[in-house]
Amino acid sequence: MKITATALPEVKLIEPTVFGDARGFFFESWNRREFDKAGIGADFVQDNHSRSVKGVLRGLHYQLVEPQGKLVRVIEGSVYDVAVDIRKSSPNFGKWCAVELTAESHHMLWVPPGFAHGFLVLSETCEFLYKATAYYAPQYERAIAWNDPALAIAWPAALAPVLSAKDAQAPLLKDAEL
Repeated sequence: MKITATALPEVKLIEPTVFGDARGFFFESWNRREFDKAGIGADFVQDNHSRSVKGVLRGLHYQLVEPQGKLVRVIEGSVYDVAVDIRKSSPNFGKWCAVELTAESHHMLWVPPGFAHGFLVLSETCEFLYKATAYYAPQYERAIAWNDPALAIAWPAALAPVLSAKDAQAPLLKDAEL
């Protein structure tokens, strides 16, 4: 397993070692020892699974209280996955990084607590899995506008994304409750 820092050092790209043959493939998607060695001391409490169609943009989400660290991956299709540092005390506050995650690559992204997270579906359909370090707490869930000009996220598609009502009304980072 190869674990490397992204442009935001706390956000990590995980490239598992995939063993494949004519029967299919096998890889470890979580190994506490390997993640601990890479400085990801995560204790996961919840697994989530979403299915979306092309053009769906989910995010940028975070929880005010009980922030979630997320280990995310795609098992069908592809996404443009984004993490935004929303820690006010961070020198990287308001900066973002992005990676394309695909079912074929088996790559994963570690998004630690203190980061907003979102993704845009690039394929016709996508199944997206993530492990979370805190339980979903809807009363603490917040969102930041995906198209905040101050963030200037370079989303790859020139189409109008399909958004939930909540995401369509999300405030800019400067107005967000952090």
